[in-house]
This record gives sequence, C-alpha cells and structure tokens, in this order.
Amino acid sequence: MEAGNTSKDPLHGITLEKIITQLVDTYGWDELGYQIRINCFISNPSIQSSLKFLRKTPWARTKVEEFYKNTLREGKLK
Repeated sequence: MEAGNTSKDPLHGITLEKIITQLVDTYGWDELGYQIRINCFISNPSIQSSLKFLRKTPWARTKVEEFYKNTLREGKLK
C-alpha cells in the first residue's frame, strides 16, 4: 500500500488569494462583507488590501478560512 501525501484539510494547497478570489466570485464584496464583518471586505475592498490585512491578522484569517470551509461543505462555491 502506498503512503500518499493526501491531507484531509480542505485548505491544504490552497492559497489565501485563491480563497478570497473564490469567495468574492461566489458572494461578491457586499455579501462577503455582510457574512464576515471585517472592514477589509466592507470599506474599499480589493484582493490585495484584503490579503495584506488577513496576513497580519490571525483572528480575521481564521474567520475567513472557517467561512470558506463551511461554503465548501455546503457546495456553494463557484
């Protein structure tokens, strides 16, 4: 039997940029800001400003990652 490098973590191999891009494609900035109450999604949002903020702010990144995992489980991602 071959020991594969498969991970059960749904975030394994997915960049933060890809997560944000997929969430914005699925929900749009307005809905994303409503679902995840973080200023980088509400006030003048962009992928780059969101990445910068989320990389510096662990609690916010955790919120986004949890929301992404829930969205994956529900099969809502585009």
